[in-house]
Amino acid sequence: MQIGKTLKFILSFILVIFLNHLGNSQELSGQELLEKAIQFHDKEANWKSFKGKLAITMKSPNSSDRHSILFMDLPAEYFKSKVRRDNNTIESVLMKDSCNLKLNGSPVISKKYRDSLKITCDRAKMMKNYYTYLYGLPMKLKDPGTIIAPEVKTKSFKGKEYLVLKVNYDEEVGKDTWYFYFDPLTYAMEVYQFFHDESKNDGEYIVLDDLLEVNGIKMPKTRAWYYNKDDKYLGTDILTKGGAL
Repeated sequence: MQIGKTLKFILSFILVIFLNHLGNSQELSGQELLEKAIQFHDKEANWKSFKGKLAITMKSPNSSDRHSILFMDLPAEYFKSKVRRDNNTIESVLMKDSCNLKLNGSPVISKKYRDSLKITCDRAKMMKNYYTYLYGLPMKLKDPGTIIAPEVKTKSFKGKEYLVLKVNYDEEVGKDTWYFYFDPLTYAMEVYQFFHDESKNDGEYIVLDDLLEVNGIKMPKTRAWYYNKDDKYLGTDILTKGGAL
């Protein structure tokens, strides 16, 4: 009987602490929540000087795995990727304004393969922006052109309560509306979603799981992608390893 009373007291005490913490969290502004999230993921502010490599496997239904190795030196504006799928390896190197492409080790690429495999400098730049944005979150939300909503809201997603940050962008930067979901206790980023037109419930949401520390930065290890409109599963990016250049 005494043990039962003690356990009940402990559970009640934990609940009070959680509710107080949640209440205090709800009083955060958007910028304050972002700062706490960055403190969790990049406590030493390593992202802005990031020099490292990431190995990523993309798994998607009805398609073979895509294996990518990324080499990034952000201060030098250097980005290199080696992407292998089936029997082909595409290599791209972006260094400031220069762009170099190779297919299976050769810089001589026929138009047939450039078209069928989408081997272009424009695509290489798009993939650079894609990877540096996603693996640089939430730090990338400090970039110019990012509009952080002042009000933080709470929202239940898949049975868990989150602190939610709404983000828009200046028109020349991007037109989508984004929502970032943070754990109310740790401020870890665990979900984000975007809409092209929120009234149509289009766009996608991405569920993050597990963490891998790379150069002092806590990066989500897995990202599972789904459509907003019907929860259809699209694929998963798995960060298998990372380290310094």
